[in-house]
Amino acid sequence: MSWPLPVELSGPHATLRPLSADHHAALCDATRDGELWRLWYTAVPSPEDMAAEIERRLSLQVSGSMLPFTVFDAQQRVVGMTSYMNIDARNRRVEIGSTWTAASAQRSPLNTQCKRLLLAHAFEQLDCIAVEFRTHRLNTQSRRAIERLGAQLDGMLRAHAVASDGTLRDTAVYSITAAEWPAVKSHLDWQLIKPRPV
Repeated sequence: MSWPLPVELSGPHATLRPLSADHHAALCDATRDGELWRLWYTAVPSPEDMAAEIERRLSLQVSGSMLPFTVFDAQQRVVGMTSYMNIDARNRRVEIGSTWTAASAQRSPLNTQCKRLLLAHAFEQLDCIAVEFRTHRLNTQSRRAIERLGAQLDGMLRAHAVASDGTLRDTAVYSITAAEWPAVKSHLDWQLIKPRPV
């Protein structure tokens, strides 16, 4: 049996549904919101590349190394993608990554809600030992968001990967362990209910 199994996760600000080819048109619309594929420090599919990206993620799911989701906002509009990836069933570890969110849904409770849902499922249903997050060393927006979750920096993988523009990516690796989850969970719950500036 594959681990983890596809599942729908839902909260007040977001719903994560198993990725499907049926989501193609809506995902194309979401990636046009901010023209996210033009960002040099991250890999977001363009509308022209979306079908291939969906196929790639679903193929990785079949091989057991990824569990991809489509992200829906509170109004049930498709606003992005995320996944469990680099799945290590033997050591009960997953990475939360390959995430992108439409520009209009950024800097909202949605991202916190998605991470809260994925982390709770990983630690409370899948019995994970640790959950990782990885991002480009120079992607300061992503790094700040990961740190706001309560993840700790494990280290830097220097010259770790070749980016789409041919430059070498230094990868910042963060994690949350099972022992840290109760405190992180309380922190995320507070982030989701505290008043936000208008």
